[in-house]
Amino acid sequence: MNKLFTLAGISRLAAAAAVAATLSAPVFAQSTTPAEPAPATTEAAPPAAEPAAPAPAAEAPAAEAHAAEPVNPYGLQAIVSHGDFVAKSTLVLMVIMSAGTWYILIVKLIEQSRLMAQATAAEKNFWTASSVTEGATRLKDNSAFRGVVEDGLRATEHHDGALTDHIDLHEWVTMSLQRSVDAVNSRLQGGLAFLASVGSTAPFIGLFGTVWGILNALVNIGLSGQASIDKVAGPVGEALIMTAIGLLVAVPAVLAYNWLTRRNKLVMDRLRNFSADLHALLIAGQKAKSVRSA
Repeated sequence: MNKLFTLAGISRLAAAAAVAATLSAPVFAQSTTPAEPAPATTEAAPPAAEPAAPAPAAEAPAAEAHAAEPVNPYGLQAIVSHGDFVAKSTLVLMVIMSAGTWYILIVKLIEQSRLMAQATAAEKNFWTASSVTEGATRLKDNSAFRGVVEDGLRATEHHDGALTDHIDLHEWVTMSLQRSVDAVNSRLQGGLAFLASVGSTAPFIGLFGTVWGILNALVNIGLSGQASIDKVAGPVGEALIMTAIGLLVAVPAVLAYNWLTRRNKLVMDRLRNFSADLHALLIAGQKAKSVRSA
């Protein structure tokens, strides 16, 4: 009996363990199976960073806004495009004055440089000649210094005459040389009057254009009935450009006038000194001829 009881108990325990294992297996499967999708969350994480790609699209509007900056509608271009006859005429006049100033400045600088080179050549070549006539041939044909020498020679050669006999040779040669020097000085002074006129009148011409522009701006504002800052500042600023242009025209003209006048003085001093030495040489030569003829 004891053996049967023991065998029956073992069989019951085994059956109970088998039933318990059967019941617990689905529960364990259910508890372990949902844990597998965890790697899926880690693999799905990278696609979340992809929406950052449209960032360049946000930069495009910024670039377009930078490129579409407002253009000043009240500049010099507005005067040319929308100005009336008086405004355009004033602007054209100042442009002509400015162009004339720069033209005269360049031409006079070239002319003065040429005369300075001629002065250097005369001082180097003329005074080493054996005679006045030979010294004149050593100078270029277009040289102002050669023209002075030739005028002096003609004065000494043609002094004998019915009327010139009443004039002393010294005075006759002096007047001839002075006329030759004055002719060169007159040629150098050409154009300086224009520079002086531009320098003194250009600011006022620009001011006239400004006054006229402000008058038209105020009339337009009054007719439109709008006195906001954008309606007032724009046309007035456009008119003030005329004053700035007038100053830009006047200042170079004044500076060019003073500079050219200074250079003319230097050139004419060298020419006058040459003329004075030539005068002394011609008078001394004539006196020597008179002594030999006597």
